[in-house]
Amino acid sequence: MLKQTPFHPRLVAFSQGQAWGNWAGYLSALRYDLSSKHEYFAVRNGAGFFDTSPLHKYWIRGRDAERFCSYVFARDIRPLKPGRAQYTIWCDDAGYVMEDGVIFRYSSDEFLLTAAEPNLGYFRQLARPFDVEVIDCSEDYASLAIQGPRSRAILEALTPDVSDLRYFAFAETKIAETPVTVSRTGFSGDLGYELLIPAGDALRVFDAIWEAGRPHGLRPYGDEALGMTRIEAGLPLIGVEFSSSRYAFTDDERFTPDELGLGWLLKGVDDTTRPFIGRDAIIRERMEGTSRWRTVGITVSWQDYYELFDSNGLLAVPDEIPVPWESMIYNDRDKRIGYSTSFMYSPVLQCHIGIARIKPKYAEPGTEVFIEQTVNHEYINVRATVTTLPFYNPERKTA
Repeated sequence: MLKQTPFHPRLVAFSQGQAWGNWAGYLSALRYDLSSKHEYFAVRNGAGFFDTSPLHKYWIRGRDAERFCSYVFARDIRPLKPGRAQYTIWCDDAGYVMEDGVIFRYSSDEFLLTAAEPNLGYFRQLARPFDVEVIDCSEDYASLAIQGPRSRAILEALTPDVSDLRYFAFAETKIAETPVTVSRTGFSGDLGYELLIPAGDALRVFDAIWEAGRPHGLRPYGDEALGMTRIEAGLPLIGVEFSSSRYAFTDDERFTPDELGLGWLLKGVDDTTRPFIGRDAIIRERMEGTSRWRTVGITVSWQDYYELFDSNGLLAVPDEIPVPWESMIYNDRDKRIGYSTSFMYSPVLQCHIGIARIKPKYAEPGTEVFIEQTVNHEYINVRATVTTLPFYNPERKTA
């Protein structure tokens, strides 16, 4: 039987169609409204809240906490100061990405990691040589994302500590007389915050946020709208853009940081004082030029998309819900050169966009490629253009 998050008693009242899915054993809303597009526009134009409580949460504490994190995570943790967070990944010995998450530094020897998949056993095994403790606190805390251009105004009505909060910084504060951690993070590609709340106080804090948010048009959004916003933001999702290397059957299902477009996380990879897991394989990949893929964005002009259907006697119906399959990509000679992992019609950009994995020689921005579409029961290609990620990156996100 699926569990309910601490917020569920409030969220169930918002659900018009009772459309629920399964996230890590918890009920998670696919959508609340009858149309997820309404929820999407709340995030882009006002504010939306998303229940992230099913995330796995781990305290990493002890004298060797920093040294342990430096060994496990591919992104250097040492420059991270208390009160700051960073997106990170961890790899296997062959340099393939296992998973990703966000790590928060509370003090010199105390960190909190949030991740979509369970990792407790793996981390504890790695921790044996270190003076460090890894504690699963997943059920101790509820977590809630408040995203959109009005998110700051909503939270400022509840605590002054968000006013000067920088991008990827966090503050320990109080909302509704409850100690909470508020971070300027999120998965929407917009201005946004995430709250970590003691599970027993979740409803009290939620009620305060709801009351503060109503004048700003705050509304809930589910997995479908989340998918739309994160694709526009060019953010990878485990199980879609990549598979965990630990569960993959073949190397075709495994990807390195550079192949996933996450090479920017590896600043200082040549530093011999930090021999993190997978480092030697990553350096060897770069030296030998063996990357198989590049992760890029692709865009389809609305004229080309409409012409594809019009010329075949059909009406083009752009769908903002991301397609749940990979779409093959070809060059101008009909040779397959990659595939799109996520593809959708972007309401804010008013064209089709996709996150794609393409062979390096075709990955330069501006390159013309062709993406496969099904028309009248046939696979027909439509012209697309390689572009950089993200597609949507408003200044307010980091300002």
